[in-house]
Formats: sequence, C-alpha cells, structure tokens
Amino acid sequence: MNSYSDFAYVYDTLMHRDIDYEKWADYIENIFILNDVNPDLVCDLACGTGNMTIPLAKRGYDMTGVDISEDMLNIARNKSENLNILYLNQSLENLDLYGTMGAFICMIDGLNYILPPKSLLKLFTKIKTCFLDDGGIFIFDISTEYKFKNVIGTNTFIHSDKNIFYSWQNRFIEKKRLCDMFLTFFIKSGKKYRRFEERQIQKAHKTDELLFLLKKSGFTKIDTYDALTFSPAKKDSERIVFVCK
Repeated sequence: MNSYSDFAYVYDTLMHRDIDYEKWADYIENIFILNDVNPDLVCDLACGTGNMTIPLAKRGYDMTGVDISEDMLNIARNKSENLNILYLNQSLENLDLYGTMGAFICMIDGLNYILPPKSLLKLFTKIKTCFLDDGGIFIFDISTEYKFKNVIGTNTFIHSDKNIFYSWQNRFIEKKRLCDMFLTFFIKSGKKYRRFEERQIQKAHKTDELLFLLKKSGFTKIDTYDALTFSPAKKDSERIVFVCK
C-alpha cells in the first residue's frame, strides 16, 4: 500500500466530493441490525483520515482505526477532537491488536490496495481466528473489475478549483487486473502553487476468489450486495459489499 504522505493533506477535500460517509455509517448500522449484532468495539481497517471511524464513534461505538500512513492518522487524530478513538499505525498484512473486536470494517477500496491473494488470506485468517469475537461481523467493500475496466479504464480526469488542481491518469492492465493510477497535484500555498505527484495501484479482485479466501479463513456465512443496498450485485456494479460471519 502507498504511504500517501503529501496526498494525506488533500485526501479529505477530494473524497468528500464523492463519498457520503454519514450514509455509509447508516448502511453499516443497518447491516448490524440485519445480522443481529450489536458490537461495542469496532475496528476500522485502512481508516485513512477517520472519515468512517469518526461518524461511527459519534454514534457510540468504541472505535479503533488502523492505517499504514502516519500522515493520514495524524489528520484523523486532529479531527477526532474529544472522541476516545485508538489509532494504530500498521499495515493490514501485519495486523496486531490488543484484543478482540465485535466488528471489523474496511470501506472505500481498502482491500483493493492489497494485491497478492496470500496477503488477503493472511488478513482474513487473522481477523477470523485471532481478533473477531464469536458471533462478530466483518464488513468490507471492493471496487469491481467492471469499474476499473469501464469507468476508470484508461481515462484521465481533471479537477480544478481555486485551491487545488489535479490530473488523474489511469491505466488498466487487464491481464493482471491492476489499475495503475498516476495523480499530479498543484496545491495553492499563498500566492504560489506547490506541485507533487502520487502513484497508486489497486487490484480488481474477483468475487469468487474473495469468497474462496474468506471460506478458507473460516468464515461460513458470507453475503454480497450492491453498494448501499441489500440487493444482489450486478454485472455492472461498481462497488460490492461483503458481509462475513
């Protein structure tokens, strides 16, 4: 996964344009209700700047956020104000917690950044056998191959406002199911603009492959949905949610 560094400081500006985190928090709580779980402790994997961690903490959940980027976590801590959230600087592949959790979440592409299947299996097995309470739940989403191939594809996207300009160039390597993304930013600082670049790589994991890895790691009940619904995923779904017990 990428350490993000400079990208951390523009992440919130970009993500809040596209993601309604309160709506996602509602959805996660509805998943809890549907599956008859009421977790006290919830771990947010690849939590970034806390955009999913903080709304759930405000709803009364005892939250732990895990991310590989210390820059992201510093912003999350600053945003958390008086909320009692534990933030841990770890890679998901080497997850190591102090105890068990009633629920794990990993939202908005977190697992797309883990490329090797063996690393996913290691994470799933740790969650299921070491850190998930009996009867607990694991919720995550992925951006789909359809999205990487047909929506992001080889397109270039441009965003411009008075403080931020960026270009987002993409290349989908179909044989390897990898999306290679190269972003160039110009951030206004006083009367000048500061330039930096960011490269990210995500993998389009197939649903069948993830189901195989989840079952191999010990999960026995796995449901999949089109994002923010309880309807089955479709061929043109851009994001799929997995609910695992």
